[in-house]
Amino acid sequence: MDRPPPDPAKLLEAWMEWEHGDTPPGRVMATLKTGGLRDLLEALAAAAAADAPAGDAGGAAGAENSPATETWTPVV
Repeated sequence: MDRPPPDPAKLLEAWMEWEHGDTPPGRVMATLKTGGLRDLLEALAAAAAADAPAGDAGGAAGAENSPATETWTPVV
């Protein structure tokens, strides 16, 4: 059975329901998973890797020195 392509608008709607407190996190994760978030992220990562400069192996080598990486702190 073929899955339909991910619908970014529906994925965003599910995310926003969680942010507003309308839907519990477990339900949102299930919706994002069945809605194709992984497929969407894989496509975006592949596109970003294809657009990366020749000496930047997908951003992995320069990620350690990236200002965004240095200042990011996870919020729990």
